Amino acid sequence: MQANQSPSTPSQADPGFKLPDESTGSRDGLPEATPDAGSDRAGRPVEVVSGTTGAPAPVTDTSTRDLAIGALVFVVLLVVYFFVRNAYVHHLVVRRVAPSSAGSAGWMLFVGLAFLSAAAVLAIINASQFLTFAVTGPLVAVGLIALVAALFVGRR
Repeated sequence: MQANQSPSTPSQADPGFKLPDESTGSRDGLPEATPDAGSDRAGRPVEVVSGTTGAPAPVTDTSTRDLAIGALVFVVLLVVYFFVRNAYVHHLVVRRVAPSSAGSAGWMLFVGLAFLSAAAVLAIINASQFLTFAVTGPLVAVGLIALVAALFVGRR
């Protein structure tokens, strides 16, 4: 720093940070609809770009936090479904279904519920990316087929 300048005065070469004047700025941080007559934009037309209604929504990136929460919810659901499977197998054995058939029906129930839950959790995590026929369709189809199979196998 030079001896003749005080710390509060900036040098001539570097004007430093300067706040814009409030009279020339826009209100509430919004851009101006029509440029001022004195500005360099006064002669140019204002372009307005409208969005297309037929275009699909852009695919958004799913954060790792969302994926971690979804994975945790899915694991909790799998634990709950394991206990539901055991209760279903016990119910079938009490109804005099063969233990091997009851066990098979229980595992089919578990798989069906797991696949349907996977589809639901993925749809909740990021609907624009995972709620498509290519992702959700097979998960729901396998889940429903396994649930129907569990009901038929459990009837023997």
